[in-house]
Parts: sequence; structure tokens; C-alpha cells
Amino acid sequence: MVTGSVQIAKLFKVPTLVIGLTIVAFGTSAPELLVSLKAALSGHPDISVGNVVGSNISNIALVLGLTAIIFPIPVSRKLIKFDWPVMMGLSIIFYVFSLNGILKWWEGLFFVGAIVVFNLYSVHKGRKSNKNEENGVNSEKNTAWYISTVIIVASSITLVLGANWLVIGASGLARSFGIGERVISVSIIAFGTSVPELATSIVAALRKETDISIGNIIGSNIFNIAGILGITALVKPIGVNEKIITSDLIWMLGITLLLFILMLGKKGRLTRWSGAILLLSYSLYIYFLLK
Repeated sequence: MVTGSVQIAKLFKVPTLVIGLTIVAFGTSAPELLVSLKAALSGHPDISVGNVVGSNISNIALVLGLTAIIFPIPVSRKLIKFDWPVMMGLSIIFYVFSLNGILKWWEGLFFVGAIVVFNLYSVHKGRKSNKNEENGVNSEKNTAWYISTVIIVASSITLVLGANWLVIGASGLARSFGIGERVISVSIIAFGTSVPELATSIVAALRKETDISIGNIIGSNIFNIAGILGITALVKPIGVNEKIITSDLIWMLGITLLLFILMLGKKGRLTRWSGAILLLSYSLYIYFLLK
């Protein structure tokens, strides 16, 4: 996916950061979308919402933390001035919408509209910033892009079956051990659906495509809220567990704010120490979740 994403960035003459925030983010968030839709339609709202909240927490604290430890990640001014505020703003709106215990269809429509505007604006600004750069793509690279696209599409098809099995297995596991679906969804399911983000970010960091590493995470979190919850709420209004509102969403907002503080470091990057702090925050969240 990383190689194909770089080729797409060159083909459409946009920075790799923009591709990370849009196409890569959409691809790595596909599991969350399918799981949340399946869970909502089969009467498991805690899994539907908890999967998104838990994924956003693990994306920042676990995935970005591990990635920064492996390879410190430079942070662009655009991420700090635009992309992070969009992520934080949508997170706060999600919290406010959840206070009445349900995400309604019109709130879903608002989120869907927000993700469409965000993607269009990101691509437009990216192309504008690259208008004076040469981004020629030779036939060999076009072939690599084409093959990558076919692989992504084929992989997405298998996710449909995987989402169905994951929801059935998770709800069954919760019943067997007497554990609430909320706990299962914000921990085990969230980790499972965050694996694509983890793999993509680490591979991108090792290949020194760090814009994709961090863009993938922020873009995925934006898509998780605006895209996944938006589409799911449009299909069927989603009930929001009170514990998710009073605990998990607070953790999500806190860890999102922590990321901003760490991105403001003097070195202009997420250092290994920053990664360690993020991992510690994730460990504390899981500790209090299971306590």
C-alpha cells in the first residue's frame, strides 16, 4: 500500500501527506467501517461505536507511539495548523452529539458532509502546493500503481467476510466471559481493526515516507468519526453507551490533545520519547478499562 500510495501521489501531483490523509486513511479504515456497519445492523451498538472510539485511541497512542519509537516522525506545519484541528474538532462534535445517548441520521449526514469537504479541500490544497513541481511517472511506476490498486480492491472484498466473523466472534466472546461488548470493542476489536494502520505506518516509517506514517493516522481518525459513524448513523441511528461517553470518549479527547502537545516539541518531530509517552498513555487506558 505504501508503494502504491507514493505512485498515486506522483500521478495526481499531490504531496504524500495528502495521500496519507485521504486514500491510505480510507483503505486502512475499511475494517472499522465494515465492522461498525455490521454491528449496528445486527443490534450491537456498543461494538459499532466502541470500535471507532477504541481505534482512534489505539491509532494515536499505540500505532503512532510504536512508529515514533522505531523512527522519529517529522511533523509538518500543515498537520499542526489544519489537520490536527480538524481531527480534534470532529472529536469534540462527536462527544457533543453523543451526550443524548444516540447518533441520529442528520448527525450522520453532517459527518459525511464533513469528510467529503475535508478530502476535497486536502486534495485541492495539495495540488496547488505542488503546481510548480515535476511529478512525472514512468510506465514501470504506473504498473506498480495499477498492481497496488488491484491488490487493495481484492483485499477490501475479503474484509466483508472478516467483518462479519469479527462481530459474531466478539459478541460471542463477550457473552461467554461475562464481559460487556463495550470493553471488547474498545480493546480487542479496536486493536484488530487498527492492524492495517500499524502495518502501514511502520512500513512507511522504515521507508522514510514519514508523511504517510502520521498522515495515515490522523486521516484514519478523521475518517473513523466522520466517515464511519456518519455512514453508519445514516443507515441506522446508533445508541451510545453512557460509559463510552463518560470514560472512553474522554480518553480519546485527552490522547488527541496529548498528541498535539507532543507535536509542538522543539525538534519539530515526534521523538522516541514522544512515542514512549504515547505508549504509556495507551497502557494506562487499558489498565483502567480492565480494572
